[in-house]
Amino acid sequence: MSKSSRLNEFISNPKKALFTLSVPMMLGMSVQAIYMLIDTAFIGRWVGGDALAGLGIVFPPMFIIMGITFGLGSGATTVIAQSIGEENKQKADNTAEHIIMLGILLSIFFILIGIFFGNTIISSQSSDNNVYLNASDYFYTMLWGTPFMILSIFFRSILSGEGDNMMPMKVLGLGTLINLILDPFFIYYFAIKGAALATVLSQGTVFFIFIYLIIIKDKNYISLDLKNFEFNHQILSNILKIGIPASLSMLIMSVGLFFYNMILSNTEFSSSAIAAYSTCHRIEHLFFIPIISLATSMVTLIGMFYGARKNNLLNDLIYFSLKVSITISIIYAVFFLTFSENILSLFTNDDEIINIGVSYFNVFAFAIPFISIGMTCSRAMQGLGKAYPMFIITCLRVIIISCFLAYYFINILNKPIDFAWISILISCIASSIISFLWLLNVKSKLNISS
Repeated sequence: MSKSSRLNEFISNPKKALFTLSVPMMLGMSVQAIYMLIDTAFIGRWVGGDALAGLGIVFPPMFIIMGITFGLGSGATTVIAQSIGEENKQKADNTAEHIIMLGILLSIFFILIGIFFGNTIISSQSSDNNVYLNASDYFYTMLWGTPFMILSIFFRSILSGEGDNMMPMKVLGLGTLINLILDPFFIYYFAIKGAALATVLSQGTVFFIFIYLIIIKDKNYISLDLKNFEFNHQILSNILKIGIPASLSMLIMSVGLFFYNMILSNTEFSSSAIAAYSTCHRIEHLFFIPIISLATSMVTLIGMFYGARKNNLLNDLIYFSLKVSITISIIYAVFFLTFSENILSLFTNDDEIINIGVSYFNVFAFAIPFISIGMTCSRAMQGLGKAYPMFIITCLRVIIISCFLAYYFINILNKPIDFAWISILISCIASSIISFLWLLNVKSKLNISS
């Protein structure tokens, strides 16, 4: 592509722009999510229930790393998009350079944390030795692929900020294909460690492809000149102002998964409950991808429109996104209520895990529309440069309501495991209402009329 932005193209047709950005992102994320599910199926059926539970134990700490990375990346995406809206290419380029340097520092930090505290993180979630051994094998193998994962996410964030989601889709799709090819062979010979090794090799491939396309070929709007990098306090501050609350939001979600594993481990089902919850999480992620893609693409467009002072386009885009995401979520809710048992049987032949998973989806299905509303409203506020509402709402939903209620029902009142899922439903309803009202308040303060 030429060294010109796509701002005018997006302004001319915002609804088309939303799908132009979201469809490639959706396809790329879907390929990755399908890989994760196939990975889960291989582990569940070839290695066993303990390995599946071990995967569930590793998920929270790995999600913390990914969450912080995606959060900071979204900060870079917003700043880059707003800079393009302001027609300030130098600022956009400098923002991209800062997020890459930040990625290098984060990679070193997380590897050190994993080396010194990995055992404590894993053992605190389950006392089952077999589960611990499987989790440990997977975690320490994945740890060495951390730089590839972090920097690849940041490269994707940079391209998303300039409105290019097609290239990341192709690159990530290729990486996923490599992963899928390697997975069965590596899992067959190395069990759960093989799954992690296949992932690390594919992530490394994706990283080097991004290096070649973005830095060496240099054909995108954003230019990276890391050799002549100069630190700019204001640019870093702009990234962190949005990125830290977004990262903290993802961190809170990870902490929530951590606490849920601990709560579920105290039920009569223990490792089976953890395995079911982890598997359901991966399944639902696939189905949420269209909604996530719409919401994430909206950040780019709202950032550009806000920077260009096109307030009339903001409202149309927000409410259009809400309508689309709610429609999709209702379809998904019906699907999960109807086919959850069939879906879960693809990943495990353990009846107990399947039954727990079905009980989860029977409740969670009703939460999906409310999650869609909350996600869309939070992302809209992020695009407007207001990331703290998303963090506060996430804290309220995950920790204050969901985890507290689950602990109270399961550990204090000794209620059945279904009450852990009911806690999630209650938290989603409450947070969606708050996020919608908060968005209206933010728009009012910024003089963006409905």
